[in-house]
Amino acid sequence: MTNSQGSLYRRRALGYAMAALTSASLMSSTVYAQSVDLSQWSPEYIRSIAGTETFDTAGHCAEVVPLDYTGRLTYWWTGPTEASPKIEHDINNAFWEAWSKTYPNIETDAQNIDYNQLLDRLRTTLLGNAGPMVIRLQILGGVEFASKGYFQQLKPEDIGYPTADFWPGAMKSVTWDGATYGVPTNNETMALIWNADIFKRAGLDPENPPATWDDVVTYSKKIHDELGISGYGLVARQNAGNTPFRFMPQLWAFGGGALDEAEATPTYAESELDNEGAVAALQAAYDMYVRDKSVPTSALTNTQNENQAPFIAGQLAMMIAHPSEYAKMVDLAGLATGADKEIADTVVANMRYGLIPEGPARRAVVFGGSNMHFVNPEYVEGGFDEMAAKAFACFWNSPEWSTKLAWTGSNPGNLAGFKTEWMKERLDTIKFLDVTTSMLPSGIPFPVIPEATEIMNIIVPDMLQNALTERMTVEEAAADAAAKVDSLLGGGL
Repeated sequence: MTNSQGSLYRRRALGYAMAALTSASLMSSTVYAQSVDLSQWSPEYIRSIAGTETFDTAGHCAEVVPLDYTGRLTYWWTGPTEASPKIEHDINNAFWEAWSKTYPNIETDAQNIDYNQLLDRLRTTLLGNAGPMVIRLQILGGVEFASKGYFQQLKPEDIGYPTADFWPGAMKSVTWDGATYGVPTNNETMALIWNADIFKRAGLDPENPPATWDDVVTYSKKIHDELGISGYGLVARQNAGNTPFRFMPQLWAFGGGALDEAEATPTYAESELDNEGAVAALQAAYDMYVRDKSVPTSALTNTQNENQAPFIAGQLAMMIAHPSEYAKMVDLAGLATGADKEIADTVVANMRYGLIPEGPARRAVVFGGSNMHFVNPEYVEGGFDEMAAKAFACFWNSPEWSTKLAWTGSNPGNLAGFKTEWMKERLDTIKFLDVTTSMLPSGIPFPVIPEATEIMNIIVPDMLQNALTERMTVEEAAADAAAKVDSLLGGGL
């Protein structure tokens, strides 16, 4: 590494540290001002505040942008897919109908783009100055574009909401180099799902999930040995966000990290993918896939969608997913016929949700979700309509729609959404929603650095692939991944 490269890296690392400290300061200053009490966060508290306040979405947004405003909007996001439960499609349709009625004079071009294609498509269009005005990206993606100057500075106050009404961890994900460049639309934490009937037949306690990640390995092997089916739905596909969302909680639980993102004030200076905890987590995945063969052989190419069919068929016992997985299983059971119908109904009746297992270091889950960003005008095809963008962002991120659009699989980004009648309805109608929501305090955001997308979607899955295919030993795969991260960040201090 040359002196100039080293100097560049030191400046860059300092920038990461300052951004992290700014985020930490933001977290400590906003925690006490929020409209909900995060210190009480639990299934009981969540239920106690649901339905306690009412909100007038159109009336509020009219104060931000008049309802008779005439303009145009272009918007990209990842919405419902064929794998989504029907209710998500219904709510999506209801949103667009409500939007067009509330702001009938804003001509809207909205494109629903596949999750695994959205980032690449945005990179390409921005290079040609042909981006959309507004985009909703997965929580992992925004800092890459903000750091390159593609996104405008944007904070909740710009669209009529206080920053204090958004999760501190979520605000951390839209803070770069001391500036805020987005609004959290929804926050996600997942849970462990298991089939109680399979547990019972394998001689395990049907009403209690594995408490630790070591237990997951043990349970998965026992289920495979006793019943000849897959115990745990390992996901290890390359270049797919599903992989880090399911493996990083395991890695963090053992004490590892991509960097030091699990710390209260991370510096993002050096990879921890090869520390003792990270190696132990990778070894656990190796033990399930190679040694015990207790996970699907297709795990190397699976996303979570590929776990759905074996789970509803009673051929998979455990997986990590959102509360929407229950709704999806209900849908699949409704489509089944004959003997398949009987099996599917048994699976639905025996679905259970629990906290993601602990490790020696902590209980952890990815603090996921999505953020809404405004693209800088010079990169927008046809120019940027600020008023139309603000009207749309206000409407989407209202307590009402922030809650409804997160109906089966997520949580409202706007904390006021937890007080709405719709949150109460969700808790009353969506089984296990309170379990996944109660995981939020255990959430860890991915590193808030421009390189996070490549680290999580490329380097981490490649590390898994190298170990599980035995191209490298577990230790070699971890060391290789850590070296790639350090190289990506500039070669080390």
